[in-house]
Amino acid sequence: MGVAGSGKTTLARALAERLGLPFADADDYHPPANIAKMARGEPLDDADRAPWLARLAELLGDHAGRTGLVLACSALKRAYRQRLRGSHTSVTFVYLEGTFELIGQRLSGRSGHFMTARMLRSQFDALEAPDDAIVVDVGLPTEQQVTRVVAALKTGGRGQPPETDRRR
Repeated sequence: MGVAGSGKTTLARALAERLGLPFADADDYHPPANIAKMARGEPLDDADRAPWLARLAELLGDHAGRTGLVLACSALKRAYRQRLRGSHTSVTFVYLEGTFELIGQRLSGRSGHFMTARMLRSQFDALEAPDDAIVVDVGLPTEQQVTRVVAALKTGGRGQPPETDRRR
């Protein structure tokens, strides 16, 4: 989870491959109206996100009793994460944490995506940083991110990595 441009899809794909789990990208589940709104530079509101979150919660539920799933999803607010988690206590969130400046640079160099760099401020404004997630620095190489997430999952999947891994 994290703001646009934080590397959610890249990390989730690599993590799914390492763990041998299926991967899904929440962006693929947005209804066309949401994509059109974001493409116009308009941030989504909670009403826009409600059916999307319901579908994602259903997707997670479908995989909860089976092998599991690695889902790349912004999940910016606590309420969104609670909706995604539902009654499935096995859901673990990985928070890709980074500065507005670094992520803005990444977004300004990205093309072909409906989420534009000018909407990044709205994502940071909406972000409610989790206190129950594995926190990963967006500045680390993907392989190091994956290694840290896997190590944290082996020790219970909650909490923070050592302070030396945190960017504050």
